[in-house]
Formats: sequence, C-alpha cells, structure tokens
Amino acid sequence: MSRVSQAQALENRRRAVAAASQLFRERGVNGISVADLMKSIGLTTGGFYKQFPSKEALVAEAAQAAFGDLDQLLASFDATQDDHDTARGALIDYYLSAEHRDRPGTGCPTAGFAGDMARESAAGEVRETYAAGVEEFAAWMSTDADDGLPMVATLVGAILLARATAGTELSEKILESTREALTTPHDA
Repeated sequence: MSRVSQAQALENRRRAVAAASQLFRERGVNGISVADLMKSIGLTTGGFYKQFPSKEALVAEAAQAAFGDLDQLLASFDATQDDHDTARGALIDYYLSAEHRDRPGTGCPTAGFAGDMARESAAGEVRETYAAGVEEFAAWMSTDADDGLPMVATLVGAILLARATAGTELSEKILESTREALTTPHDA
C-alpha cells in the first residue's frame, strides 16, 4: 500500500470539498453518503476519514466553499457591469432564470443548503458558516433603502418554489413574476 504525498492529500481534500459542495446542493446533505461522495471522485471511504473528522466538518467546509463561489460570481457581476445597481439587476435576471433553477449543484448556496440548514441544530459550525454566507450575500444585495435581506429572502424563496414546481407552467410563472416584481419600479 503506497502512501499519498502531502500535495496529493491536499488535492484529494480539495476535490472532496468541491464534489460535496455540488452534490449537497443537488441532493441535500442527507441525500449523499460519504461512500457515494468519495466514489464520485474515485477515492475510498477510508480516505475521507483521513481528511475530515466527520461529515459535519465536511458540510461546513463545503458550504464555505460554495459561498466562496457565490462571492466570485457576485464579483464577476460587479466587474462586468457599469455600476453596482446594474450588477444587482443582472444578478436578479440570472438568479431567476431557468438555467439557475435547473442547475442547483452549481447554483446559489443560500438556496442549495436552505433545507438542510433548517433541519440543523440551532448551534454549530455549519449553521454559523451558512448564516455568515447569507449575511454577505444580503450585504451585496443591499441598497440605500434596506440591508438586502428582503431581496435575498425573495430570491431564495422564488428559486426554491421554481425548483419544486419545475416542469410545470407554474415554475416559469414564478420566475417571471418574481423577476418583474423585483425589477419594475414601483411608485412610493
């Protein structure tokens, strides 16, 4: 039996976290076993326990990685748009798209981990990691009028309902009507 180099061990850990981040958003934390996760990246279950003390530790790291991906996405919207208000509008269009609805594994972790976080105990590293990510997303979505939490709650609720009704006309209607409600100026 050959030993794995430190560099290879780090790469294996990175691959496990990346796969978990995607699979947990697609199937839920309880929808993927450690064995299935490790098999998906060509490693053994024993290799998991050399890298992580528990599945919960992996969930926290996977959520953190997913929110890191979200941070990069938000930064790309800022980089490609003229100003932050335009970037926010572009993000809303993307978020409430069929593409985002149909690809939860690479989609927003706020929505992707929401169901699992609702079932988590009130304390713990996973819940804290998730809450910090939601707060950062809300800060990016904030305007002079609010802290961004209403917008994030609306976006996440809409995408969860659209995913739950995918394949029906209602799913498309949820995406379209929410996008219109969020982007159409309203009289004060």
